[in-house]
Amino acid sequence: MNLLPTRAELDAAATIVYGAMPATPQFSWPLLNEVLGTETWVKHENHTPTGAFKVRGGLVYLDGLLKREPGVAGIVSATRGNHGQSIAFAARRHGVKSTIVVPHGNSLEKNAAMRGLGAALIEYGDDFQASREYALGLARKQGLHMVPSCHTDLVAGVASYWMELFHAQPELDTVFVPIGQGSGFCAAVAAREALGLRTRVIGVVSSHAPAYMESFRSGELREAPTSTELADGMACRTPDAGSLEIVRRYADDVVAVSDEEVARAIRLYYRATHNLAEGAGAAALAAALRLKHDPRVAGRKVGLPLTGANVDAEKIMRVLSEVLP
Repeated sequence: MNLLPTRAELDAAATIVYGAMPATPQFSWPLLNEVLGTETWVKHENHTPTGAFKVRGGLVYLDGLLKREPGVAGIVSATRGNHGQSIAFAARRHGVKSTIVVPHGNSLEKNAAMRGLGAALIEYGDDFQASREYALGLARKQGLHMVPSCHTDLVAGVASYWMELFHAQPELDTVFVPIGQGSGFCAAVAAREALGLRTRVIGVVSSHAPAYMESFRSGELREAPTSTELADGMACRTPDAGSLEIVRRYADDVVAVSDEEVARAIRLYYRATHNLAEGAGAAALAAALRLKHDPRVAGRKVGLPLTGANVDAEKIMRVLSEVLP
């Protein structure tokens, strides 16, 4: 499957997205620019109806699914949280039953949010991959539609935020994109290509979940264990083959950031912008901080998606109670 939608598909997807939510803002924060030593633009996907960028993809996917399969019995998917919220949000709008599978130990507040959106929540397995395999089994047994983690419709929906950012700031030199299962990265590439821009796209993974980085650098799909305690949205053990192909073809680079670096970025976001960020939501900033003296960042105009703010209260209080950078 070609994961990069056309310009016409991007425009059609945006119409669906804006039927449910407005565009999110992008701001250049002086204190953030001071720390990084250059001009940065933060895209606030923490301001969507589910507090994360994924909702855009869920809206477009459900719209397309119901056109393809109008009698669908129900949907099932696996998630660490934000993908599940997006699917549940869209399913509720269409009156479709949703079942979401999460690993044991998943975010309590993300779980509560998915239940609040009407999803039947099942906890299974120790990581995302185990949850995904269980969800696939449920789909077969119960005749449900399995919603993938990466699909052209998901990419087209998510790309609406990149189109907003690139339209607002077409001269961005470099953008950093957190990678979980890859829809966000593919969306950034799709928007850049549709607009004919030359912006560098750098992928960001957790150093405690390096599968995409190792696959990118080796040239072949590689699995890697996950142990991140903070960036659960990037806790990928097995890359999606389709999105990995896009990463390998279009990424300027893929870099890894530690939980400690992510925690520092969360604290900086709060101090400089008074916005809360979850671990994956702060990963782009963490990578920019790591590369602040790199020629791709220093003196450049940089785009930073704050991709989500869905972090448990206990966890964010612990991170913010540590010494600010």
